[in-house]
Amino acid sequence: MSIQLSQVFAIAPHHRFQWEEAQECFVILFPEGMVKLNQGAGEILSLVNGQHSVQQIIDALKAKFPGADDIDGDILAMLELALSKGWLSEVAQ
Repeated sequence: MSIQLSQVFAIAPHHRFQWEEAQECFVILFPEGMVKLNQGAGEILSLVNGQHSVQQIIDALKAKFPGADDIDGDILAMLELALSKGWLSEVAQ
């Protein structure tokens, strides 16, 4: 799947994104289990709220982490992975 910068995503129904204190990391919870996310994935998914476009997420992360100008590909790859796993759904515009 090719993600467009104008697309907007939300956490998929029956999934929940949250900080898990016991795991000391962000996680995706769903009926079948839980996925522990690394810090980068957590930072990306924390901006997926059904309102921010992919471009806005990229811009926000570049502002938060100055000097990380070449992170576009990593962000897109994480979003593609999350989509392929069913963690995200596209919000109709």
